[in-house]
Amino acid sequence: MINTLIAKVVGTKNEREVKRIRPLVGRVAALEPETERLSDAELRAKTDEFRKRIADRLATVPSEPEASPDRLREMQKERELVVKEVLEELLPEAFAVVREAGRRVVQMRHFDVQLVGGVVLHQGKIAEMKTGEGKTLVATLPVYLNALAGNGVHVVTVNDYLAKRDSEWMGKIYGFLGLSVGVIVHGLDDTERREAYAADVTYGTNNEFGFDYLRDNMKFDLTQCVQRGHNFAIVDEVDSILIDEARTPLIISGESEQSTDKYARVNRIIPKLERGEEIDRDDTKILTGDYVVDEKRHTITVTDEGWEKVEQMLGIGNIADPENWDLKHHVDTAVKAHSLYRRDVEYVVKDGEVLIVDEFTGRLMPGRRWSDGLHQAIEAKEGVKIERENQTLATITFQNYFRMYKKLAGMTGTADTEAAEFDKIYKLEVVVIPTNRMLLRHENPDVVYRTEREKYNAVSDGIEELHQRGQPVLVGTTSIEKSERISELLKKKKVQHVVLNAKYHEKEAEIVAQAGRKDVVTIATNMAGRGTDILLGGNPEFMAKQECVKKGVAHPVPPKAATATPRLGKEGATLFYYQGTEYEVPTEQWAEAFQRYKSQTDAEHDEVVAVGGLHILGTERHEARRIDNQLRGRAGRQGDPGSSRFYLSLEDDLMRIFAKEWVSKWLERLGMEEGIPIESRLITRRIEAAQKAVEVQNFEARKHVLEYDDVMNKQREAVYGLRRQLLEGLDQKDLILEDYVASTLGDLLEQFAPEKTHPDDWDLAGLKNQVSGRFGVDLAAAGVKLEELGRQELGDAVFEKLKERYEAKEKLLGPDAMRYHERMIMLSVLDTQWKDHLLSMDHLKEGIGLRGYGQHDPLVEYKRESFEVFEEMMQRFQEETVRTLYLMEVVAADEPGRELAAASGEAREGRAARARATSIDELEAEFQRKKRRELEQARLAGAGDYQPVQQVVRSGAKVGRNDPCPCGSGKKYKKCCGMAA
Repeated sequence: MINTLIAKVVGTKNEREVKRIRPLVGRVAALEPETERLSDAELRAKTDEFRKRIADRLATVPSEPEASPDRLREMQKERELVVKEVLEELLPEAFAVVREAGRRVVQMRHFDVQLVGGVVLHQGKIAEMKTGEGKTLVATLPVYLNALAGNGVHVVTVNDYLAKRDSEWMGKIYGFLGLSVGVIVHGLDDTERREAYAADVTYGTNNEFGFDYLRDNMKFDLTQCVQRGHNFAIVDEVDSILIDEARTPLIISGESEQSTDKYARVNRIIPKLERGEEIDRDDTKILTGDYVVDEKRHTITVTDEGWEKVEQMLGIGNIADPENWDLKHHVDTAVKAHSLYRRDVEYVVKDGEVLIVDEFTGRLMPGRRWSDGLHQAIEAKEGVKIERENQTLATITFQNYFRMYKKLAGMTGTADTEAAEFDKIYKLEVVVIPTNRMLLRHENPDVVYRTEREKYNAVSDGIEELHQRGQPVLVGTTSIEKSERISELLKKKKVQHVVLNAKYHEKEAEIVAQAGRKDVVTIATNMAGRGTDILLGGNPEFMAKQECVKKGVAHPVPPKAATATPRLGKEGATLFYYQGTEYEVPTEQWAEAFQRYKSQTDAEHDEVVAVGGLHILGTERHEARRIDNQLRGRAGRQGDPGSSRFYLSLEDDLMRIFAKEWVSKWLERLGMEEGIPIESRLITRRIEAAQKAVEVQNFEARKHVLEYDDVMNKQREAVYGLRRQLLEGLDQKDLILEDYVASTLGDLLEQFAPEKTHPDDWDLAGLKNQVSGRFGVDLAAAGVKLEELGRQELGDAVFEKLKERYEAKEKLLGPDAMRYHERMIMLSVLDTQWKDHLLSMDHLKEGIGLRGYGQHDPLVEYKRESFEVFEEMMQRFQEETVRTLYLMEVVAADEPGRELAAASGEAREGRAARARATSIDELEAEFQRKKRRELEQARLAGAGDYQPVQQVVRSGAKVGRNDPCPCGSGKKYKKCCGMAA
């Protein structure tokens, strides 16, 4: 009550924020007459003027390339502060220039509320703007301003279609003003990606940006990396990317060598298990049947009776014995696959492949697989080919990827309900931007039926009635299965309609664009077709494009480079983008087709307005209010009329799992009868309360995932940071000698000659053997008399001999060749150890929840143990690096090893040939080949068109797994350097 009163007097926080921005908008408007008078060339020259002003200010920051790392970081911060200040000063002028360029090039002038949105985005906040308010155009303002600094701006979209469309559409403005534009979509090679990232503005999907980051951190040459840093990103549909998709981390994986037979074996017994339920009896929970499903928490529990039955059917002893833990995990996963994952809801089977369906957009997600054996369990359930389980090579969550950006902003139609999460996780503030015209949409209260059958009958009746009136209807469903169920009912009633779901997503933009035409009925899965405006009466631009392409008037234009100044079309020709291809059409024919359809749609617009505009019919409430609001938001754009209503039943997932008990009692009191709905705002409010509770629960789940990944993130930063230094040419000699060698020697001294132990008790023979085995140095032959030295002198003497051996090896090979060997070996060992570490962390995470039974906080335990595992991994990395470098032998010119050097030469193309070959040339070549295989798999990560990895043909002699390792350790190759292969 008090908050409401204060808001009425001084305005809400949001209103005050918008009010603060209004003077800036006034300054932009004041510059408009002056900007309009500029010629095209003078307007373009403004970009050079702005860049010069930034460069002049940056020149005031001192340049000290030889300064210490701390001083270099300090100067970098100074430069960033100077850029921030000068961009604030340039904002009104830059916005005025973009506004005028938009008017001239794409015939769209930014509204004042769009300028407000642009300021909010520039400030690194989230702008909530209703559907149809022109978010795509708004982004051009802060993108242009921030791109002037030359550090690149990323615009992140939800799919390739929007990335291509927006880069072409808005790219015309950037190209007119002299900026280059790149687009990152699936199918580009590294050269094209590098060019796209080097552009002033880069469009792409969240998956492509994230996977490129992971792939860059698997490369073994800096020139092969494609990204150039993370300066400023604007995320379109920010709620979808930073919240909905944040529950699934990005994972690049390679096939493990485990057999897939166990999945089929376990799958055969699951149908024989009986599903039970949880019963409360005398304050005690009793589980019946062989397993119980908890749909609310998305978990399953196998009962003791169930495990006994499993043991009998699999013919094994106690399932809890360590040798059966693997089978126990697969049984749990298979039960989950059968009871919680439904065909045509969570996944579809297409061409013998199980494809995940995005629960929020209804789109297919080719190339994405569930982890931990779940995908294989579903493949076994559906009887398709079971792909091998994958081992993680690299992984990151979207939360930690996007938090790397120095400045992050976002825009969407629905963010306010998740403002707490945006603030907590990303430190992003949400500002609701007022609409350009008053919203006229009428939101009707929900109607509730007893059963799904009654509800769907009422839905089909309602659609038929609206269709007969000529009112367009957009029907929102939660799954493909339910879309098709409604479609069947409408076919019986002979109501023409189009179905838009994951199976037809290629056409979704075209179908949704026409959903506002008279008497059109469109059935869409959740928010399929986001980013495409629904215009009442139809979209004349889409209709003109369709006609030009079908009649052959428009001709496809050859694809341009991934980055270029966007084409504005040659004189007398117009360019447009249609279904993934760019077309060129004579301007006269385009104008004629467009005007013809425009007059048709204008007339139809008035007819649709007369019958009430677009009606949104929701068939089920989603567990997030935001998704319901997105569906409602498709109607009533730009002052058009519209309406919405949700049809619910007690058998809907949300009602059944979260709200059935109290709604049932309420409906009983109201005397509910079959086929008669209850319409009550009280029920609507109670359902929204249930949705809020679910949102909190989902937020906690995402936060829980993030808390665990934050631990991994610190380790990832340390490993990737070291990799980057190696790729940048860090002189690692001092690091190896003063840190790695000294640390390894210190551990040996502590083991064989402890400081607190009397010299008579030291194991000097053991020390000699270890120094010889690890470093290839015979201390006795080197003249070191260990028995005559004290602890300090002993360490100094051995360390001196180790340095001498290293210097001698470097002198023989040459400093450049030695640095190259160091870098290759360190990268090889680090990548192998990191990959194994990711597997160890997966196993640690699987079992850590059980610590709660011992009254230990699982997260605290995970942090402690993961730190210990990481420390051990880094120690193994140091020891393995040192051992490999020291035991590396230089091969004489007439020895077979020269051929090995030639075999590995392909990987060092462009490098000066070395005078000497070494015993680890073949191992380095094998590492390079292995990395190429992994990078080929990584290139296909998240791919839409998955292709088999090409077989790599081995050059040079093959080292057998049981042969002695060429590095000279005396171990078998498979137990030594072969572990990296």
